[in-house]
This record gives sequence, C-alpha cells and structure tokens, in this order.
Amino acid sequence: MTEQTDLVETHDGGGVKPDRAVVRDALGVGVAVGLSGFAFGVTSAGGGLSLAQTCALSLLVFTGASQFALVGALAAGGYPFTAAAGAFFLGVRNAFYGLRLSQLLALPRAVRPFAAQWVIDETTAVALAQPSRRAARLGFTVTGLSLYVLWNLTTLLGALGAEAIGDTDAWGLDAAGPAVFLALLAPMLRTAGERAVAGIAVVLGLGLLPVLPAGVPVLVAGLAAPVVLWAEGRRAAGNRPDGRREEAR
Repeated sequence: MTEQTDLVETHDGGGVKPDRAVVRDALGVGVAVGLSGFAFGVTSAGGGLSLAQTCALSLLVFTGASQFALVGALAAGGYPFTAAAGAFFLGVRNAFYGLRLSQLLALPRAVRPFAAQWVIDETTAVALAQPSRRAARLGFTVTGLSLYVLWNLTTLLGALGAEAIGDTDAWGLDAAGPAVFLALLAPMLRTAGERAVAGIAVVLGLGLLPVLPAGVPVLVAGLAAPVVLWAEGRRAAGNRPDGRREEAR
C-alpha cells in the first residue's frame, strides 16, 4: 500500500513544481476555455431554450461537448430522448477520467461528490500534467473553480445577448457552437487512428442527416470508434513477426 501511495504521489517523476506555476497554468486553461461558454449561451438561446434552461444546463451538466450536442439536436428538431442519448454518450468519457483521478487525487470521501462535478477534459489534463499529488490537487481545484465560474457567467451573458439581438441565424451566430466544438476537438486528434475516427464520424453524421431524425446521426457516428479499432486490430494481427494472423479461439 505504501509503494502504491508513493507511486501516485510522484506519478511522473518530474519533481517539485511551484504552486505559483501550477496556479498560472490552471488559470490559463480555465479562462481560455471558460470564455467559450458565451458561444454555448448564444447557441442554446438561439435554439429555442429559455434563459433558465440554458443556465441550468451549464450549472448541472457542465461538460461543453455534451451541452453543445444536446442543444444542437434539440434545435434541429430532434426528439429529446435521442438528443439526451447523444449528449450522454459524449459525457461517458468523464467516468473514465474519474477512475484515474480518484487514485491520483485521493480526495476525502465527503469531498468526492462535489469534485465529481468538475471532472472534465480540462481539469483532468491539468491534474495529470503535475509532478505530485499536491500539485495535481491544486491544479484540479483552480482549473475546476475558474472554469466553472467563468463558463456559467459567460453562458448567462451569451443567452442574454442572444435574446437581445433576436434571430441568431440572421447574424450567423448559429455556427458559433459547432465552430467552438471543432476548435476544442481538433488539437486532440494526434494519432492516425483518432483522425480516422473523426473522419468516419463526420461522414456518417453528415451522410445520414437527410434520412434519419435529428439526433440519431450523432449516435450512429459513434460507431466510427469500434470500426477503427477493429481495423487496427486486424492490421496489427497481419503484421505479426511470423506473418500469420492469430487464429480465433
């Protein structure tokens, strides 16, 4: 047990990082991403959701990609169930982040339910980048707090602005949500497999958009990941040193 604790305490062997540097990096991420809440507020209000509904999504859901997917499907006339299902599947990744962060942060049990609200892409990335448990906790807290406050504030301002200007389509603001979503997604596509998944998902989503109800193409596009994984597994089996594929058992 002691060995495991020590391993987590200095999980990357990077030594000690000053608190000021951790806070600076965490605030940079929190402010940069938090400002995109304005685009969500505009998109949500422009899609027909009320101010209260828009703000409730940011306060309670607080995972940008899922929020954009939900309001986008609803604005396109999709059924609430399919819209919620698409948002749910996008948010499932946070559960896996939580498994890793629970070991790294080792927070008290009383704090974990509240910390779970902040388990998202950005807080996970900042926490995992730190050289010690103390720095990881600090980075997670500062990123989560700054991002949560700023995201909800800019969501409110965006929704109020959308209501003030009226028809967001006339201003071209209906494209704000997809543009921000793509801007957040693009830097994450580092490997050929990830780019293949994104490409196939786009083809499936856009290709099925005219023939399936709104929200359903997003769910079908999720099949891109297992298809690419299967193809990579077949290719890896074909490249074995003995030149033979492993026989199925």
